[in-house]
Amino acid sequence: MGNERLNYTQNRELSWLKFNQRVLEEAQDESVPLLERMKFVAIFTSNLDEFFMIRVGSLFDMAHTDANARDSRSGMTPKEQLEQIFAAVAPLYKERDKTYAEIKKQLHPYGVCGLDFKELEQQEKKYVKKYFKEQILPVLSPQIVDANHPFPHLLNKEIYVTANLTHKEKGSKAVHTLGIVPVPQFISEVLYLPGHDIRYIRMEKVILEYLNLVFDQYEVSEGNYICVTRNADIAPDDESLDVTEDFRFLMKQTLHKRRRMAVVRLETAEKLKPEMEKYFCEKFKISPEQIFRTKMPMKLSYVFSISGDLPDSMKRSLIYPPFVPQASAHVQESSMMKQIRKKDILLFYPYESMNPFLRLIKEASTDPNVMTIKITIYRLAKKARLVEYLCAAAENGKEVTVLIELRARFDEQNNIDWSERMEEAGCRVIYGMEGYKVHSKICLITYRNRNDIQYITQIGTGNYNEKTAGMYTDLSLMTADQAIGRDAAEFFKNMSIGNLSGTYEHLIVSPTSLKQNVLRLIDEEIEKGENGRIVMKMNSLTDVDFIDKISQASRAGVKVDLIVRGICCILPGVPGYTENIRVMSIVGRYLEHPRIFCFGTGVEQKIYIGSADMMTRNTEKRVEVACPILDKDIKNQINHYMRVMLSDNVKARVLQSDGTYRKKRAAQTMVDSQATFMEEALQAKKESPEEGTSFFKRLATLFRG
Repeated sequence: MGNERLNYTQNRELSWLKFNQRVLEEAQDESVPLLERMKFVAIFTSNLDEFFMIRVGSLFDMAHTDANARDSRSGMTPKEQLEQIFAAVAPLYKERDKTYAEIKKQLHPYGVCGLDFKELEQQEKKYVKKYFKEQILPVLSPQIVDANHPFPHLLNKEIYVTANLTHKEKGSKAVHTLGIVPVPQFISEVLYLPGHDIRYIRMEKVILEYLNLVFDQYEVSEGNYICVTRNADIAPDDESLDVTEDFRFLMKQTLHKRRRMAVVRLETAEKLKPEMEKYFCEKFKISPEQIFRTKMPMKLSYVFSISGDLPDSMKRSLIYPPFVPQASAHVQESSMMKQIRKKDILLFYPYESMNPFLRLIKEASTDPNVMTIKITIYRLAKKARLVEYLCAAAENGKEVTVLIELRARFDEQNNIDWSERMEEAGCRVIYGMEGYKVHSKICLITYRNRNDIQYITQIGTGNYNEKTAGMYTDLSLMTADQAIGRDAAEFFKNMSIGNLSGTYEHLIVSPTSLKQNVLRLIDEEIEKGENGRIVMKMNSLTDVDFIDKISQASRAGVKVDLIVRGICCILPGVPGYTENIRVMSIVGRYLEHPRIFCFGTGVEQKIYIGSADMMTRNTEKRVEVACPILDKDIKNQINHYMRVMLSDNVKARVLQSDGTYRKKRAAQTMVDSQATFMEEALQAKKESPEEGTSFFKRLATLFRG
């Protein structure tokens, strides 16, 4: 199957770059408000940063440790993959620079102006110079590089202003040296100028303009600013860990180590002269292909704060109309525990609010019948009411067990801080499984009902992060099904004793049973031949066992629809292999995040939701949980959601057999799935909970077929 697979698969890294290109296309979409388009440029940029830190970093490691290893989906070695990545990234830089420049130009008439120094008015120049002398110059840490001053360690993703310095003494030759000025991390990325409009200049441009004041003993030339990206692909579970060592301490060491990893990319504002390019290549041990020039800011996080400063009259033109996650039409203001005992509840973020789940935890924290609350946590917001309620529960005498994953990439420090807070409040905090990240999203409340022990279980497709619940689309199921509760109790027991091989009646859990059960469910559809039906939604698809099995389903005549936001290593529509597979990606206002697996149709249909993508890391190297949907009404809800997304012809792109993506052809009825869900949430809220259920049923008829 290995060589045959190459006919209908593509490289995961190149597929990811195509995903990020779709993000950039949102920045180019003139129907998107201008400041939102600029935010998409910022998202594209931060995505690319992380791609270099993690994926490119890991390929460099592989190139040094296993140079002849071949990717099972493209047959390429690590070196070949890197060559193709650098070739694919170069035009993306040019496209991004052009997109940024166009948006910046269109923002000017609205008074939102990012300026070069030469564009400043005379009074503004005076203001900037005064501000530089009084507020910036005193805190700068400039350095020259010579025999007595070694080349400094440049921090990952920090900006450094550089220049050629010439020191000429009487009767001697001119001596050239390199000057480097770190842009301090503790000052703002931009300097806002006085006035009614939003006029600003980036801080590195201010420092660049006044380098002659920084290096006042030298002649300054060839001013530039640069930024290095370092390999951040550190897996602490690969480190040697004695049983006596504290895992939280190990993670702190890991974060410190990340700051000093090898350089995988150098970005420059100006084109480097050949001698300077050679100098940096030697210092950073990189090749010229790893140097990228950009004409736009290397950091764009300030873009997200600009919208808050806009007057209301401009907001209507420059940002999305505000949308507040709605109270679910399926939830009343009464006790959450009583409502869930009566009927399963499904929340759909960010169209519906996360508050009902938070209310459930708050209620459980004070309910005298609740004995235990157990939860797995992967990512949390900086401010988390969830943690407050868990701590309150522990302080109220409940047994609270929190399995928090300290290895959640780039959230390690935040999770370390929260783990310490919860331990102080009396929560029992555990850190997961050695060698396996715990990525599941599951919460179990155990309570006493007369003489019986009963359960309420919540299982989601996304993190317990109150901030991203307003930005990511996700599903959250709350159920009082006792069989699912017993499975959840068994799951937490297994996690506490380090047992990955537990067996469950309803839940499917990686690394032991999730992939095997998904493959089995696909086999059931294969047996139906042309009557088989599979619809799945996920973030990424790379697992070769899944790819081979879904190709087998296609060859058996099963109609397969895959909604894959990001990486997709299977190529649809390849004759003899995948002609019955359709793949689409939705990139819009909200980040698509649910994992939904639907097998079959009608009363026999089986639906699972969970935390796992069909990626080898999720199916084999992580602890993931997927849960069946047993409630008929909730099945109808999910089928409706899937039909709307499959009908999307505004934000959806369809994957072609050659690996490219195309927008759907314009239709008489335009369907933007995210806009549809926002409107549905607003409309459903106006009706009573009972009427709301019928409302979803009525909407479902609009998207049948």
